Amino acid sequence: MFEPISIPFGCVMLFNVVDLKDGVTVSDVELALGEMCNVVKEKYGHDNGGFIAGQVFKYSGFVSDEGSFADNPKIKQGELAIVTYWQSFEQHEKSHADETFKSKFDALLEFCDETYEVGYELLWQGVPE
Repeated sequence: MFEPISIPFGCVMLFNVVDLKDGVTVSDVELALGEMCNVVKEKYGHDNGGFIAGQVFKYSGFVSDEGSFADNPKIKQGELAIVTYWQSFEQHEKSHADETFKSKFDALLEFCDETYEVGYELLWQGVPE
């Protein structure tokens, strides 16, 4: 569960921002989030649906002055970010249209004011030599 991941070149990354309702904590959604992530990993992994790997991050409140160009960056942050890597955007969409995933995602949505998911194509990656 906490092993390093390897991201192949040519994949796509989907970045999902999760904004929880007032009064809802990350602890409140851990079970729903874990069940949803497990379904993605087990049902849509590898040749079953194109899922490569995923990560969940908790917002910590810091914004980089060195890496930001705007005085007041217009960012919409949520309490959580779900980052997933897929062989293709089409495979991502097919998995998320499936009733098995939708039922788990709907359980998470009960705790949310808003979520949105944007996709990116991998252009570069590297590690120190």
